[in-house]
Amino acid sequence: MKTDIEISQGTRLQPIQEIAAMAGLRDDELELYGPYKAKVNLNAIEDRRYRPPGKLILVTAMTPTPAGEGKTTTTIGLTQALCRLGKRALLALREPSLGPSFGVKGGAAGGGYSQVLPMEDINLHFTGDIHAVTAAHNLLAALVDNSIHHGNPLHFDSRRIAWRRVMDMNERALRNVVIGLGGTAHGIPRESGFDISVASEIMAILCLANDLMDLKRRLQRMVLGYSLEGEAVTAGDLGGTGALTILLKDAIKPNLVQTVENTPALIHGGPFANIAHGCSSVVATRLGMHLGDYLVTEAGFGADLGAEKFFHLKCRMSELQPSAAVIVASIRGLRLHGGVPRVLLDQPDPKAVSRGLANLEKHLENMAAFRIPVVVSINRFTSDTAEEIKLVQERLQQLGVESAVSEVWEYGGAGGMELAEKVVAACAQPSQLRFLYQPDQPLREKIEIICRQVYGAAGVALTSEAEKSLNALETAGYGSLPICMAKTQYSLSDDPALLGRPQGFVVQIREVRLSAGAGFVIPITGSVLTMPGLPRHPAAMKMDIDEQGRITGLF
Repeated sequence: MKTDIEISQGTRLQPIQEIAAMAGLRDDELELYGPYKAKVNLNAIEDRRYRPPGKLILVTAMTPTPAGEGKTTTTIGLTQALCRLGKRALLALREPSLGPSFGVKGGAAGGGYSQVLPMEDINLHFTGDIHAVTAAHNLLAALVDNSIHHGNPLHFDSRRIAWRRVMDMNERALRNVVIGLGGTAHGIPRESGFDISVASEIMAILCLANDLMDLKRRLQRMVLGYSLEGEAVTAGDLGGTGALTILLKDAIKPNLVQTVENTPALIHGGPFANIAHGCSSVVATRLGMHLGDYLVTEAGFGADLGAEKFFHLKCRMSELQPSAAVIVASIRGLRLHGGVPRVLLDQPDPKAVSRGLANLEKHLENMAAFRIPVVVSINRFTSDTAEEIKLVQERLQQLGVESAVSEVWEYGGAGGMELAEKVVAACAQPSQLRFLYQPDQPLREKIEIICRQVYGAAGVALTSEAEKSLNALETAGYGSLPICMAKTQYSLSDDPALLGRPQGFVVQIREVRLSAGAGFVIPITGSVLTMPGLPRHPAAMKMDIDEQGRITGLF
């Protein structure tokens, strides 16, 4: 079996105009970024509003192992399989961040014969969208400090500046910094810090905006800090949102690429699911739904994070109605949640798999609570045994849940035909998304509903600072906003060490942040960080390029 990068570099790509034509796009709706990438003008969505939208399929997962469960690979392979069935299908994915690409993962473009291409470009700078977000975010940070330096006309309280800086790299040394040192010519000293770019509120806004002017309006609503009088100071108060919008005028346009099987793929936006809302952009989703009969998309990490936010944030704000969900599970993941140490995950252990099913069952219960038809995709690895797979299938059959073994990594679309058939059948079932909380409920009540119903927590504990923040947000008129939980992806709880289906735990909320422009409140739980660090052996240390420009080690 060839490696992922060998498959990627050995695939014959079609010119992007041909891929666009397959999707029903005209040449004049494209902005080319070389022969195999293009941006799609936003008017392509408006011009197709007359066409009924296709079925929206969400790919999510059980609580993942550190290596992931294969959601992206499954999303790509499922779309390829749908096309093999004669369906008009597209996919929509998030853009990989350089942080995890050079840190843990070494790339995020699928795998095997279910990849999006050109893989090297997608995993690196792509079309510059994340760089544009970084530039816009940091321009605004510079404008804040410049305003304070030049007389502070908005009366910023330098102790309550909420707008930090960002960079698209894992850099733990910049989590907390002091800026403005060196004398009065260099600014006013104050504490600040860096987040990773994909955690920026501007990234969330980019992915939730309906068009360029909606983007601009949302940027104006962002709260940058508070005045000495205790009032919120917004980007609209400061000015400069026109400049931010200019920096983002191309970034808001979806990116069109292709899969190994030359299936059209939209890749746009990249908010993390553990610290942001974890979904690709609304504009890419709408475009794909108006171009195809089926649009397959994914939400980051497990269903407790990605799917919950996909439903409560993206679908609610944009009035999207999912037709079905796919939960990706793996025997390796079930072994982990059944108590097998990470170093032994490739060794068969049916008893551990049986114990680990409790984790998958909780995610299935959550999908039922949202009233979305679901299919489980058992993502097959070479270490899986027939006994373990049969055990999982029999348990799912007892629960009345459809499942299919997926081999899309090894065989591409051909390895996902059974999955595709069952997803088509699921899309034909009644589906009416049910939200677990309502906007008029208090913020704390919304948080408790998510923690108790989705995570299975016994309760919620807030620090005094977090409690104070929630009360202040309610008083300031932000109480109707939805919740975007920042939580570890490795457990249903807020403790990454609690595997399986933990019970009796209390979710600890240490801090609450407001994203007024994106339109949600972010409770930060446990030890989750908005600026990750590099692992002991970063993926970057294995990468290289030769004199012909051929890249190795990226994936």
